[in-house]
Amino acid sequence: MTSAFSRLPPHEQRRLRHLGRADLEELAARRLAGEPLQYLEGSAPFTDFDVAVDARVLVPRPETEGLFELAAGTVDDPAVIVDLGTGSGVLAIALARRFPRAAVHATDIAKDALELADANAGSLGVEIRFHRGDLFAALPDSLAGQIDLMVSNPPYVAESEWESLPADVRREPSTALVAGPRGTEVLARIAAGAGDWLRRGAVLVCEIGEEQASQVVPMFGRLGPVEIHRDLAGRDRYLLVRRT
Repeated sequence: MTSAFSRLPPHEQRRLRHLGRADLEELAARRLAGEPLQYLEGSAPFTDFDVAVDARVLVPRPETEGLFELAAGTVDDPAVIVDLGTGSGVLAIALARRFPRAAVHATDIAKDALELADANAGSLGVEIRFHRGDLFAALPDSLAGQIDLMVSNPPYVAESEWESLPADVRREPSTALVAGPRGTEVLARIAAGAGDWLRRGAVLVCEIGEEQASQVVPMFGRLGPVEIHRDLAGRDRYLLVRRT
């Protein structure tokens, strides 16, 4: 009988062997059943650091590294940074490392995600203030009109798209991926609420679905000029708006 481990692609075999564990067959069976490889490894890279990941959070992706680079390259010495829907904490952590003088705040609606993000920040020695709640409702009132940079990788998958996603993606938290029937519901809420929190001249950067630009640009236009930037694959992936 063919072993589960032998059925994995060679690069996945190498990564699991590198863990030095005795239960390779069990890990391979879980991988073949659709569990993300990063969950089995217990960690994932983001820019120049690694974070712990498990079924509580999304696996960090290269597209979100692009969001970080775009945001960090657009602002100069921000005093207050907010990451809406932080998940594993990678965006907030990367920004805290890039701008060590900034006060960095991060929100999430999921208590277990915030616990993991807090642990990740602690292990990397960065100070981030975590707040539990739904988008802006999580933020302290003192931040209203004071934020210099806001970033978000929100849910932007439509409900009808869920079943077409790869099996390992469907093992990640659906609430962090699926926004609603249209896929733009959370982006619309960010657009509607951000104006009360951003300082004049502040920058807001969101990750979006590759076919959503025409839908979301009008949503954010009331805040200021909107730019759409592409990811490394040439797909429309990031919305950037500077508050006027």
